[in-house]
Amino acid sequence: MMSRIGVYLAHPRPGSFNHALHEAVVDELRGRGCEVRAHDLYAEGFAPLLTAGETGTVAEAETSTDPQLALHRAEVATLDALVLIHPNWWGMPPAVLVGWVQRVLAPGVAYKLGTADGEPTGLLRAGRALVLNTSDTPQEREQSEFGDPLERIWADCVLPYVGVTDVRRTVFRTVTDSAAETRAEWLRQARAQAAALIS
Repeated sequence: MMSRIGVYLAHPRPGSFNHALHEAVVDELRGRGCEVRAHDLYAEGFAPLLTAGETGTVAEAETSTDPQLALHRAEVATLDALVLIHPNWWGMPPAVLVGWVQRVLAPGVAYKLGTADGEPTGLLRAGRALVLNTSDTPQEREQSEFGDPLERIWADCVLPYVGVTDVRRTVFRTVTDSAAETRAEWLRQARAQAAALIS
């Protein structure tokens, strides 16, 4: 059975290593027969600002009149797995991806919450996710000074909340001073991890 995978890129600069990761992952998954829904959120001009009407957390989100948002919400509900590709900026994903999470992974779409202080029920059928990050912070410093906030965001907060129980994450570092040979090996690793996601 063909897997349907959503691959989401959040980096504003064409030609970035994040773009190379996105291209490699999409190519690998399509080469393995997957139906890939590939999104470059910056290039698509995804509007990240949550509106006042979208701030509910318990009641189901209303059907959006924004066709782009409606498309993303409908699509994410049909996926078998997700791939999220982005840099580490200030211990956070880029704003466009934060906005995508807040607007797309809405109640009634990605989770159900009976009460404000209750436990959520994840609604996504995608049980697996691969997060690929780039960073210019050495791993030892990341762990000792910052505690790897992106791991907490994706593996502890966002993805389990919406029903994704198998969260895989790799950080490629440090990117700015990396050699071409190193980047080629990182792209090979990204392809292997994408392949493992569907095996």
